[in-house]
Amino acid sequence: MTTAPTPAAVLARLHDLQAGDLPVLGGRTLAYVYDSGLAEVDEIGRAAVAAYAGSNGLDPTAFPSLLQMENELVGFALRLLDGPDGAVGTLTSGGTESVLLAVQGARDSRPDVTRPTMVIPSTAHAAFHKAAHYFGVAARVVPVGADFRADAAAMAAAIDDSTVLVVASAPSYAHGVVDPVTDIAAAAAARGVRCHVDACIGGWVLPYAARLGRAVPAWTFAVPGVTSISVDLHKYAYAPKGSSLLVHRSPAHRRPQFFASAAWPGYTMLNATMQSTKSGGPLAGAWAVVSTLGDAGYERLTADVLSAVDGIVAGIAELPALHLVAEPDSTLLAVGTDATCDPFTICDEMAARGWYVQPQMRFAGAPATVHLSVSAATLTGVEDLLAALRDSVAAAVAAGPVRVDPEVAAYVAALDPALLTDADFAGLLAAAGLAAEGADGALVLPERMAEVNALLDLASPALREALLVTFLDRLARP
Repeated sequence: MTTAPTPAAVLARLHDLQAGDLPVLGGRTLAYVYDSGLAEVDEIGRAAVAAYAGSNGLDPTAFPSLLQMENELVGFALRLLDGPDGAVGTLTSGGTESVLLAVQGARDSRPDVTRPTMVIPSTAHAAFHKAAHYFGVAARVVPVGADFRADAAAMAAAIDDSTVLVVASAPSYAHGVVDPVTDIAAAAAARGVRCHVDACIGGWVLPYAARLGRAVPAWTFAVPGVTSISVDLHKYAYAPKGSSLLVHRSPAHRRPQFFASAAWPGYTMLNATMQSTKSGGPLAGAWAVVSTLGDAGYERLTADVLSAVDGIVAGIAELPALHLVAEPDSTLLAVGTDATCDPFTICDEMAARGWYVQPQMRFAGAPATVHLSVSAATLTGVEDLLAALRDSVAAAVAAGPVRVDPEVAAYVAALDPALLTDADFAGLLAAAGLAAEGADGALVLPERMAEVNALLDLASPALREALLVTFLDRLARP
């Protein structure tokens, strides 16, 4: 009979496990996490999550405090987003769920369309492709212009009688630019089609940027034809993870999102989102943070994050090997390299210096890039970041661009992912450096990922997807 560990031992083990994770505070992780740099904001958010961890958002009549907090958050957001009288919204678990619900709601608003489609720019978030996969709404993907913004005329031409939704980004994740929402929404409205603006990553920054005098393209409900907007609280509202908002121009636009079922002998199920049971913790955490910071706090944090962006942009301009792929409209930067080095080696070198920046693979003829999601907390470390970037670029230039063995590259280029066997996948994982096993049989990632990423960069998107799904399957085993 084994003795159960003490709570102290469990917590010690938890902290040991966490030591291998990327830091969530300090502004050095420029993807996945968003840091205000304000310890008191983090503390109140975490305390609120803990206080409501056991509550259940399934039934708002059982936990009316959750409903009150949700309505207050939606009201705050609608003031930012120029919401008209009668606009409504719902808290979700994140940007992907907000996008999924926007697509599902658009589909179900048009039961007369038997094979629904949605028109999206090629830079739209992958969550729209996930929604297409889940809900049977075919994605009609329209190439973007040379500036990586959606081509409004081409999107208008792609709308037909099967279209239930048209999508724009504010901004797009990969390049940080706002699509021409005014023209896109007008084209959708002219055909009686919904228009969703994915502002998951920019929705809590762009309104304050405009107040600070920055040039921000129109994208909110002030634009005629915009019917819904998604905006994440756990990004630039700096709330704990697990909170986003999907807001609609009217209750009629939101109604198809709801699900009810009395087709069983238990309670009548009634859901506003994809989840039924859901912890009240993320909602309470978001409400606590937004209430603490308020308009004035977010304006200050936006000024900080935009100052950090300005500093990084200026520093990149001084490095001949680097260039901005697009002028940023918000807080996201896509950085390209010249022929003397490559983005993947730079990412490795930055990691070695204590900074996490994200590699982005080549896509639709555009080369690979380094991606940075800048937080307010990054401002105090801009000089350190630029020093690390200068050293990283120098090291990458000294090493030269990462190369894949030509025979391996030719082999990968010739593969059809639909015909690969499990043995083929195992061989490719090994060739990509993703199949090393530790003493306990678990997969172990290589310390440097440039060679792995370079090989994945050569693969077609379909092959890349298949390889990474296989890798995840191997990784997620007890």
